[in-house]
Amino acid sequence: MKRLWSTHPDDLARLDSRELHQRFVVSDLFAPGEIRLAYAHDDRMVVGGAVPTGDPIELEAPTELRSGNFLDRRELALVGLDGAVSVTADGETWKVGRHDVLYLPCGTKSVTLSDTGAVYIVSAPAHRRTAARLASHDEAAALHLGSSEEANERVIRKYVHADGIESNQLVLGITTLKQGSVWNTMPAHLHDRRTEIYFYDGLGDALLVHLMGQPESTRHLLLRDRDAVVSPPWSIHSGSGTSAYSFVWAMAGENIDYSDVDSVSSGNLR
Repeated sequence: MKRLWSTHPDDLARLDSRELHQRFVVSDLFAPGEIRLAYAHDDRMVVGGAVPTGDPIELEAPTELRSGNFLDRRELALVGLDGAVSVTADGETWKVGRHDVLYLPCGTKSVTLSDTGAVYIVSAPAHRRTAARLASHDEAAALHLGSSEEANERVIRKYVHADGIESNQLVLGITTLKQGSVWNTMPAHLHDRRTEIYFYDGLGDALLVHLMGQPESTRHLLLRDRDAVVSPPWSIHSGSGTSAYSFVWAMAGENIDYSDVDSVSSGNLR
């Protein structure tokens, strides 16, 4: 399990591109027949990738969690990327297709993935048990925003949130840009009460420039398909690609209010 330590915003000025990637970016999460994970100390979030190839693979608790089962003190969402992955949790089985989201609650004892495909994993600490639930791509609440003139026409689908799948502190959705649109989350904003992790999907061979840092002192990261990037509470999170794409946004922290953001005017970015 890769570990990403919490970073003070003043440290950014001293980090080169390689060090920025080491601190904030998770790559190479997907390998056939494996589950790979990364642990972010910001709000104790865990992200990962699972690629079952027929034989079942079990989501076990890494030693870093110090727990008998992965979900003893956590909740988890699995986002379908490829194929139709079968997920069996405590004897119940769901099929997770592309951009479907399966939520599994705190207290779940066993999680096994089988069939063929790929899923993205997001987990956050939890203190109470809720209910397991699958939300398909078609039934998720969809919000249409932006315009082709501003190169940011997009559909935001909310899955795990206050008015959707009930959770402890996890909030998760998927934003998909229309063809010809490339900008996400501009104007930018901050989440002083939450950490957010973006996972970029559907880029293919395209390149994405992700902006981060404090509004008055931004930095950039060059990302590729299926890279994840951690945005601490003090950092903006915005980006533009050389083609359209989707990204999974996942948050954990003080509350689950989707609208709890501090907006930043584009004119104030430096």
